[in-house]
Amino acid sequence: MAVLEKIRVQMGIFITILIAIALISFIIDPGTLQSAMSMFSSKNDVGEMNGQSITYMEYTKKLENLKNLQQAITGGASLDEQSQEAVEQGTWQAFLKDLVYIPAIEDAGIQLGNEEIFDMVQGRDISPVIMNDALFRGEDGSFDRSRLISFVQNATSDPDGVAAMYWAFIQDNMETDRMFAKYSSLLAKSNIITPVELRRNMEENNITSNVSFVLEAVSFARDTTITVTEQEIRDYYHAHKHQYEQIATRDIDYVVFPIEPSQKDIQEAREDIEKVYEEFVSTDNLRQFLARNSDKPLDAFYYKKGELASISSALDSFAFNASMRDVLPVYKEDHFFRAARISDIKQLPDSVYVNHILLQNDTREARKIADSLMIVLSREPGSFTRLAGEFSADRNPNVNPGEIGWFVQSAYIPGMESVFEAPLNKPYIAETQYGIHIVKVSERTRPHKKVQLAVLEKEAVAGRETYQEIYSQANTLSNASKDIAGFNQAARQKNWIAVPALGITEDAKTISGFEHMRELVRWAFDAEKGEVSPVITVDNKYFFVAAVADIHEKGIATLEEKRSEIEPILILEKKKDRIYNQIRDELASHTTLEGWAEATGRNVSKQTGIAFGSVQQTDPKFVGAVSAAPEQTMCGPIKGEIGVYVFHVDERLDGAFYTENDALQYASYLANIQIQMVPMVLQETAEVKDNRARFF
Repeated sequence: MAVLEKIRVQMGIFITILIAIALISFIIDPGTLQSAMSMFSSKNDVGEMNGQSITYMEYTKKLENLKNLQQAITGGASLDEQSQEAVEQGTWQAFLKDLVYIPAIEDAGIQLGNEEIFDMVQGRDISPVIMNDALFRGEDGSFDRSRLISFVQNATSDPDGVAAMYWAFIQDNMETDRMFAKYSSLLAKSNIITPVELRRNMEENNITSNVSFVLEAVSFARDTTITVTEQEIRDYYHAHKHQYEQIATRDIDYVVFPIEPSQKDIQEAREDIEKVYEEFVSTDNLRQFLARNSDKPLDAFYYKKGELASISSALDSFAFNASMRDVLPVYKEDHFFRAARISDIKQLPDSVYVNHILLQNDTREARKIADSLMIVLSREPGSFTRLAGEFSADRNPNVNPGEIGWFVQSAYIPGMESVFEAPLNKPYIAETQYGIHIVKVSERTRPHKKVQLAVLEKEAVAGRETYQEIYSQANTLSNASKDIAGFNQAARQKNWIAVPALGITEDAKTISGFEHMRELVRWAFDAEKGEVSPVITVDNKYFFVAAVADIHEKGIATLEEKRSEIEPILILEKKKDRIYNQIRDELASHTTLEGWAEATGRNVSKQTGIAFGSVQQTDPKFVGAVSAAPEQTMCGPIKGEIGVYVFHVDERLDGAFYTENDALQYASYLANIQIQMVPMVLQETAEVKDNRARFF
C-alpha cells in the first residue's frame, strides 16, 4: 500500500505518457504535427499509419490500458479533463511510436542488444529514464541503485500489481528513449559543415557595411487608382499554389442562448432558503440538517484565513471574525443564496509526518496484536521502527520501516483524519479500509486557527418553465432559418447577436472560449455550406444554434479561399512598382544620393553594422543588396519588403568578432532544427491519417 502511495506522491497529479518523443529532442509544436496529418480514412478506423489501419477497438484498448495505469498511480476513480486529454494524446503517440518512428529507426539499422538493455537497468549505463525518475532517487536527490533494485523485486513478486504495471511502462519508455537517442545521434553526425561553408558563414557575419539610404515606404492607405485584374490574381495563385496547403476547417456563425434563471427562479431560491433559515440558526445537528436542506453537504475541511476567499470573500471574512454563536444571514452572490455558521474551530497544522504499523489479519486478531504492540511501545517508545519492520504488512523498500510521509488535509489516507490533532510521538490505534493501524505522528508544522464552516446554500437555477422558454427561442431561430442568410436575418430581427468563429478544426474542443463543444464541431463537419444546426445543448448551461458559413477542405486552398489574401499583395506590389518607376526617372538626372534627396525633399538616414549573415534583418532584400554593392557608389532603386530604397555604402569593415566557434554553434542550431522536423517528415512518408475527432 505504501509503495502505491510513494508512487502517487513522487509522480504528482499526472504521469507524462508522451512516449520518448517528449523525452529527448523530438519535440514539435502541435500545430506543426497537425499539418502533417491527414483527416480521412475508413469511417470505422481511428486512423491509418504506413498503410495499416488503427481500428476503434485497437485504439480504445490501448487507451484503456494507459488510463488504468494513470488511475492506479494517481489513486483516482476517474481522470479529470486535463489528464484524460493527456492520456488520449499519449495513446496516439504510442501508435506513432510503434507504427511510424520505430520502424523508420530500425530501417536505419539501429537496434538494441540484450546486453545493452541489461546495462541500462543494472550496469554502468543506467537509462536517463530511470535516472530521472523520482522513485529511484535517494534523500540527497541523486540516483539510488538500491531503490531501483528493491522496486524491481517488488514489481516482480506481484506481476499483476501497480508496481509491475509501472515498471513495464518504464521499460518501454527506456528502450524507446535509447532508440531515439541513437537515431538523433545518427542524424546529427550526418550534418557536416565543410571548411568552405564555415569560412563563408564567418565572412557573412564579420563583413559589415555602414550605409546611407533613403526609404520611400509603401502606403497601406486605400488607393482607387490601382486595380488588379482577374487574370493577375489567377496567375499569382497558380505561381504560389504550393504555399496554400491547409488542414480541414470550418467557418460558422452562431447564436448562444445562456440558460440562466429568471427573476421568478431567483425569487423561488430566496424563498426556499428563507423557509429553513430559522431551523439552520437553531439546529444542533448541522451535518444532518445540511444533508436534507442544502444544495451542498457539510464541508469537513478546516480552512485557515484566506482559503475561503476563492469560494466567497463574504464567507472568508465571516469565518475569521465570528464566534461559535454568530450566524451570517442570507446573502446573494451571483446566482447563489447562502447563510453560514461556525461548525468548529481548532488549532491545526497544515501538514503532519505519519508513521504506522499496518496489521491486515482478520479484525479481531489484528486488534489483539495491536493491543500487544501498544503495550510494548509504552515500555519501549523507541522500538516503533523495529516493530514496524517485524509486524507491518506495509513493506515499502524505498523508506524506513513504518514511514508513510507527509499528510495534508487534501491528501491523506481516509480514516486517518485524527493525525492532524494527534500528539507528537504518542502511538494510537486507528482503523481504515486497509486494516488496523498503530499510528504515530513524528513531525508537524506550526498550528493555525482553522475553521470548519457550515454553509446553507441554494442555487437559483433555471426552472422547467424558464428552460423551455429559452429552448423555444433557440428552436425558433433554428426552424426559421433555411440557410445562413435566413439565419442571420432571423437573428437580426430578434436582436440576437450572430458571432463568427473562423478556422475551426475537426478536433477542436473549444469555440470562442466555450468549452465542451465537440457536438457542435462534429455537426459542422458533417453539415453542408449554409446549413443551419438544430439546437445543441452544452453543459446544460447554453443552447447553441449555428450555421456553416464556409467549408475549407484539406489540401490546396481554392482560388476563392485565397482571393482576399492575394489581392492586397498584388496591390502592394503595384504600389512599389509605381514608386520604383518614379524614383528611377528622378535618379536619371542625379549622380549622388545627397543631391537627389535634397532636390526631391527626402531625408537621408544612416545604418551601421549591416551584415549579410545576421539573423536580425529588418528587410532581407535591402540587406542583400547592400552586401553586394560597391563602396561609395549610389545604388538603386531597390524594391524591398516595405518600400523602395536608394543607398550607398559609406564604409565596409572586415571584423573578427564572429568566431569559428560561433559558426559551429550556428551550424549545430540548424542541425537541431532539422532533427526536430524528422517526426513530421516520417509522418508524411507514412501517410498518417488521424480520424480521432470522429470518435472522441
